Amino acid sequence: MTAPSQPLYGLVLAGGRSTRMGTDKAALIHPDGRSLARRTYDLLAGAGCVDVVLSLRHDQEIPVGFSDLPDLAIIRDPIDSTGGPLVGIVAAMSLHPGADWLVLACDLPRLDAATLSHLVASKHPDELFLSYRSEFDGLPEPLCALYASAALPLLRNTEFRCPRKVLIRNECRLLDPLVPRALDNANTPDDWQTANSP
Repeated sequence: MTAPSQPLYGLVLAGGRSTRMGTDKAALIHPDGRSLARRTYDLLAGAGCVDVVLSLRHDQEIPVGFSDLPDLAIIRDPIDSTGGPLVGIVAAMSLHPGADWLVLACDLPRLDAATLSHLVASKHPDELFLSYRSEFDGLPEPLCALYASAALPLLRNTEFRCPRKVLIRNECRLLDPLVPRALDNANTPDDWQTANSP
């Protein structure tokens, strides 16, 4: 396996509306004391990203835990955006179009450093996308995935709003999960409770 040949940047997708959770998921406090957004940021920094960008809604407050980062890079969705996470992914990749991107949703409270290291180390230079296979349905996990710089034109022009459909349609190679339940997400209070239980 070959390490990425392009610089690697990280993206924290934290701009979801969190309607099923009833409160901003990005600001939920993980058992380790960090907000989910900050924990995700730190995981990306630890995975070797040159820099990490935080993606937020146009009117969203910066989640707690970032006061020590005065130069934090933030992108915001346009007002009335309905494009979902793909809008944030394209906006971030457009900041550094020559870079590969490690893209993470902020609502993965069980995600660990080993899972990210394995993903980064497994990418082949000619791959547009690399993702883990979902433990639930066997489909790509697009919000814990690598997006190559060469994928940006495709993402800008895709007919799909769903990143998962983009990865499926473009034959994304899938890795089997390294750590069981590492990609469990938390969309509801019940999910949050389950994700934080052994």
